[in-house]
Amino acid sequence: MEDTLRIGQTEVAPGERVTIDLPIARLYTHTEMTMPVHVVRGRRPGPCLFVTGAIHGDEIVGTEIVRRLLKLKLTRQIRGTLIAIPIVNVYGFVNHSRYLPDRRDLNRSFPGSDKGSLASQLARLLMDEIACHCTHGIDLHAGSNHRNNLPQIRACLDDPETARLARNFGAPIVIDSRLRDGSLREAVREKGIPVLLYEGGEALRFSELAIGVGLRGIVAIMRDIGLLPARRLGRTPPEPLVARANSWVRAPVSGILPRMAELGTRVAAGDVLATIADPFGEVEEEVHSTVSGVVIGRLNLPMVHRGDALFNIAHLDAAKAEPGALEVLDTYLTPEGGVSEEERL
Repeated sequence: MEDTLRIGQTEVAPGERVTIDLPIARLYTHTEMTMPVHVVRGRRPGPCLFVTGAIHGDEIVGTEIVRRLLKLKLTRQIRGTLIAIPIVNVYGFVNHSRYLPDRRDLNRSFPGSDKGSLASQLARLLMDEIACHCTHGIDLHAGSNHRNNLPQIRACLDDPETARLARNFGAPIVIDSRLRDGSLREAVREKGIPVLLYEGGEALRFSELAIGVGLRGIVAIMRDIGLLPARRLGRTPPEPLVARANSWVRAPVSGILPRMAELGTRVAAGDVLATIADPFGEVEEEVHSTVSGVVIGRLNLPMVHRGDALFNIAHLDAAKAEPGALEVLDTYLTPEGGVSEEERL
């Protein structure tokens, strides 16, 4: 643990809690813009965890998870450092947009360059000012383009430490997900830092389920890596379902969707997921699952064109799936977002 942590022009000593506004490119109106960073340092040494929200500016679930995390009284017990960034893509957040003003996807722009595009410069800033200090990372996301995601962890399970953290997060589903070129996850992984990508909910909407699972998962990881004291023994959470692949089921025809399978539905190959009808009610065509597994993502719009992605299915062998992992979702639906009274103290 560094004696003094420096981010931008601000130094943070052990025992301090500081909000830092990292300067980023101004708007063309001459308006100053900053990336908000909140640093919580314990008095005792320990790991350094970054938690990032809204890398895609319209995925606001992560912003709310970070807000609730920083309100928890248990952050007073930190041993090491928590660096929480509720809004990375400030430009997209303000404009209700996934992208930056240059229409680039920030999560395809890492590790970035201080002489590149706006997206590239923002990516470089995050790497140079935040990731370089950290031992672990959690990146928070939601479904895009009118799609809703079941709470899930995506991670490279070929790394033993990352695989262990993915299982201990407490999400009902873990996806063995390849690294995407230009993603934060890829850039951080290349520095040897274990990182988890959490998905839950949909863009521009809050979901108590997604927020609760995400908040409890971050607290679980903080305890797991020693950033927080270990929790007293209690009920062991169920093992997550682990999928080595996932795929989208697409619309075979254009039309209207009067009914669709819900998130978390277990399906077998050949099961009916939805029915697509014409506007006159004269023609209906069923949409069938091509694999066995669990619905982890679905389109919310009831109007579709042929070829539109409708359902994301995590591939699972129905005979090997552990019971209980999906049913445990109900335990997260509490007014406090799934964190116990013990954890709030």
